[in-house]
Amino acid sequence: MDRSTADDILAEAEAELESVDWLSAAAAIASISAVGIALGLGLPLLSVILERRGISASLIGANSAVAGLASLAAAPLITPIAQRIGVRVAMLTAIVVAGLSAIGFYVFTPFWTWFPLRLTFHFSITALFVLSEFWINASAPRRKRGLVLGIYATVLSLGFAAGPWIFSQTGSQGFLPFGIGAGVIFLSAIPLFFAWNREPAISKDRRKGSFWRYVYAVPTATGAVLIFGAVESGGFTLFPVFGERVGFSEAAAAQLLTAVGIGNVVMQIPIGLLSDRVRDRRTLLAICAGVGLVGTLCLPYLVHDWWLMACVLFVWGGVVAGLYTVGLAHLGARLPARDLADANAAFIFCYSAGMLIGPQAIGSTMDVFGPSGFAWSLAVFFAIYFALALGRILTARSS
Repeated sequence: MDRSTADDILAEAEAELESVDWLSAAAAIASISAVGIALGLGLPLLSVILERRGISASLIGANSAVAGLASLAAAPLITPIAQRIGVRVAMLTAIVVAGLSAIGFYVFTPFWTWFPLRLTFHFSITALFVLSEFWINASAPRRKRGLVLGIYATVLSLGFAAGPWIFSQTGSQGFLPFGIGAGVIFLSAIPLFFAWNREPAISKDRRKGSFWRYVYAVPTATGAVLIFGAVESGGFTLFPVFGERVGFSEAAAAQLLTAVGIGNVVMQIPIGLLSDRVRDRRTLLAICAGVGLVGTLCLPYLVHDWWLMACVLFVWGGVVAGLYTVGLAHLGARLPARDLADANAAFIFCYSAGMLIGPQAIGSTMDVFGPSGFAWSLAVFFAIYFALALGRILTARSS
């Protein structure tokens, strides 16, 4: 063994024993979680206002779809921008643009103006997600990456849950809800200043076009988040329709979605800790997909017992959300730190693609097969990913 190889092995061993940079991780987590609050507040707020103004459901949907298109467009561009101006400056710029866009929704009332506002708002939000997750992944050593990302997912889920509650208290009238949303976004800049000198560096030798390579470099990770994006967006969008068609009241269906959300909040840290202890995170990802598959196939048989369905959805929601948490941890573990910026951008790109695919696929299946189509379409998503994860595991073992 030559000296350079020995030095490389020693450096890797020291990196493994490195403790978590909690200040960096906390700054990134606090920053993006504040944005989660603003998103949880803003998404229902905008839909309610457009509905009150007499905008048709199809046009509201078209305006909302700009969010997904903005995310897809932003993901390949964020890393080159951050490489040029720095991660922290890029995040601060995104915070300012997102906050001003949030105020813009109040200032500008013509419907057409909300399309460019959605574009700038969600482009900036995507930048914050990509760079925050890159920062968190870079600050976490391999042995504790699952724990750190579990904390991140839990706090982010709490932020998303807090947004609708704030909306229920402020209503949709006047400047107050917009002011709170913009204020929370601007406040998310404060944690960055506490870790200003700890920003992770983006490698100067990244190759042109490397973003697209990472869409396929760790398929078990990017596939997991694509399926999760499809299931989350499609499931949450159309579950109220499914609930109404099988006989649940609007309130009962909403409470079942709450059970999913609570499971998501409660189970991410335990799942993250477990992912730090398994030999191959792909095994845990396959288990998450398997639980998702079995749970969705059971849904049509649980519609006559609300409490049983709520319990199943609590477990189902928490385990399925593990696709995101464990997928992100698996991505960070499989790649060196210099590749994480592009890899995280590819991860968010796949999540956004799933958000566009899911509602259309699930809604079309329900139109053809009725309420049962909701469960069947979700089951197909999980089955596809389960086959992918199992295939990757078997291939790795045989090689």
